[in-house]
Amino acid sequence: MPVHRSTLLRRGLAAATALPLLALAACGYGSEAKETDTAQVAAGAKKIDGLDSVKIGYFGNLTHGTALVAANKGYFQKELGATKASYQIFNAGPSEIEALNSDSIDIGWIGPSPAINGYTASQGKNLRIIGGSASGGVKLVVNPEKIKSLKDVKGKKIATPQLGNTQDVAFLNWIAEQGWKVDAESGKGDVSVVRTDNSVTPDAYKSGSIDGAWVPEPTASKLVAAGGKVLLDEADLWPDKKFVITNIIVRQEFLKEHPKAVEAVLKAAVEANKWINANPDKAKAAANAQLEADSGKALPADILDPAWKSIQFTNDPLASTLNTEAEHAVKAGLLEKPDLKGIYDLTLLNKVLKAEGESTVDDAGLGAS
Repeated sequence: MPVHRSTLLRRGLAAATALPLLALAACGYGSEAKETDTAQVAAGAKKIDGLDSVKIGYFGNLTHGTALVAANKGYFQKELGATKASYQIFNAGPSEIEALNSDSIDIGWIGPSPAINGYTASQGKNLRIIGGSASGGVKLVVNPEKIKSLKDVKGKKIATPQLGNTQDVAFLNWIAEQGWKVDAESGKGDVSVVRTDNSVTPDAYKSGSIDGAWVPEPTASKLVAAGGKVLLDEADLWPDKKFVITNIIVRQEFLKEHPKAVEAVLKAAVEANKWINANPDKAKAAANAQLEADSGKALPADILDPAWKSIQFTNDPLASTLNTEAEHAVKAGLLEKPDLKGIYDLTLLNKVLKAEGESTVDDAGLGAS
């Protein structure tokens, strides 16, 4: 039976997290905090705001390449001085929002849907988006023997990472634009939407239990390496082929009490993005090295190379596209219309960008007053 938006919202509020309601119970706070061996505290460095550490969260995804590179190259530690940069690695947005809510992390890299829902679930009191990180890197990859055109997706089993996550919302919106019907919560309808963790999606594809997937990198390229075909790049659905896939968030209390520490992390992010865009091959290798350090496994070249090419690293949070993604969640029946006014505070980011001689970025009217 279809579940009304208000019911879904109440469940989300009760969990104090985001839309991926079914996945929350299975998610912890991510891996144990870990420190990179490459990050050395400079001699004579001082602590920022008297802090012993700043706890930074990110995913082991290439779409979080800014954080991967900044950790691997020691940019976070360099900017934080004698305040230790510590890290937690997450597999899903809800667990990272839960960690933020419980003060287990201070700053994190995360997708737009968890950020939207973490903000609305706390009535706008717990997080702020303080910067952009990445655009793109999301594709619909299918079995070419079963699906030869977009219209062939109807009637097939297509995976997304989680109920209500960023890719799930995008796929549900695309389905609706085709004129097809799907019950958002169950995933049943003209297309079967199968919520499958990215780590097992390639095996599900190989076994034939799914016919394709709408997923971020590097999962998309893993499916291609397994014989899949890219049927649609989500970037082609957006103006200028840009849409937010990763943002930087912070606890509002931490932002208020430790602005110098937040500014230091943003400096590291801007430095990382500048280096990534100037040195794409070296940056790709650095991100992969950090993935290996975090997970024990690096990506092979046939997956790493095409995945990296499809992601744009940017300091711009692409705020107008976040608002559009929220509208898509509302249309899908997964969210009551949210009030996103105040979700952004780009003051410190724009301060850093000005100091670097780079263009400032816009909050699309959704900035904190």
